[in-house]
Amino acid sequence: MPKALLLENIDPVAVELLTMAGFEVESVKGALDAADLDAALEGVRVLGIRSKTQLSGDLLRRHPDLTAVGAFCIGTNQIDLTAAAAAGIAVFNAPFSNTRSVVEIALAEIISLARRLIDRDRALQAGVWDKSSAGSHEVRGRTLGIVGYGNIGSQLSVLAETLGMRVLFYDLEDKLALGNAEPCKSLDDLLERSETVTLHVDGRAGNAGMFGAEQFARMPRRSLFLNLSRGFVVDHEALRENIVSGHIAGAAIDVFPEEPKAQGDPFISALRGLPNVILTPHVGGSTQEAQHDIGRFVAGKLIDYTRHGTTTLSVNLPTVSLHGASPARFGWLHRNLPGMLARADEVVSRYGLNVDGQVLSTRGEVGYALTDVNRPVPAELLAELASLPETIRLVSCTGAAIG
Repeated sequence: MPKALLLENIDPVAVELLTMAGFEVESVKGALDAADLDAALEGVRVLGIRSKTQLSGDLLRRHPDLTAVGAFCIGTNQIDLTAAAAAGIAVFNAPFSNTRSVVEIALAEIISLARRLIDRDRALQAGVWDKSSAGSHEVRGRTLGIVGYGNIGSQLSVLAETLGMRVLFYDLEDKLALGNAEPCKSLDDLLERSETVTLHVDGRAGNAGMFGAEQFARMPRRSLFLNLSRGFVVDHEALRENIVSGHIAGAAIDVFPEEPKAQGDPFISALRGLPNVILTPHVGGSTQEAQHDIGRFVAGKLIDYTRHGTTTLSVNLPTVSLHGASPARFGWLHRNLPGMLARADEVVSRYGLNVDGQVLSTRGEVGYALTDVNRPVPAELLAELASLPETIRLVSCTGAAIG
């Protein structure tokens, strides 16, 4: 039985689906350090991780049995995607599954900050009755600035409008505005016009440190700030200074530059103990509904790849899919050079097989051809393809005698 290793407490539905697909599944609650992960990957064909597990190029190259990695989250910056593609390892993630959960917590935090609910709660918990409207506002009529207008930012935009908020957004790419949202030409333009700013950017290296003292200074006095994207994009010392000075009236932070690895580990942050500040332990997408959907979605992608060679929504390999049943199918990952498909077909024809269906796609330096033929594929044919200097990996599918 092929082996699957799932780390970081992935939802049980993934274990169930992979087991039903014929995998021997090992599930681990936490992340593993580099040495333990290196040992655990021996003989593993499919690996499932979340945000804390780091997959370097060296680690991936040391494990030729590994054919696919599932990131059971949105981000994939913890994986060396270039090295994975060069090794013929498909990587999948869940770009949509927890969108609603993140949007809902963002809305809840915007309202909580505007009404200063955290401060009111802390006062009552300390035995102090502080019934006052001072500093408490409705969100209706206020301007929300969304930095990053992807799946989460755009859905937040729609729901914020239903609360009566005016929405501005800024994105590095041209995005279609939903509802009455207004695109801004620059980040500075958005900051200067927004009473609440929320970050929903991706984990690309260029976003590191993008929000610091200069950006906070451009925001109107007594505005609100949220970050539910990546911890390394915000200077937390600068945020602390702006909260202490009163320039920022409140903040909600779900992600941190350094996060504890395991449940119960100590948490250290410059933002602890500040008024009207909500700190949550990276739980923006951690609802039971979202985690179940992520488990189902990513496990399904891993199964589709290992069974059928399908790479739809892979984040690092060419997108290829062949529909319909076939007596035999195999995938060929190879260097993206001219004439590769003709070369593979010439090998197939010499073994007397007819091509019933075929699709080729390329991405950067990698090409991927998925081929249906009229009868089971001889091991000798596959061995000949594998021996070609341009071959990266052969993908085992229906009726293909690949180990």
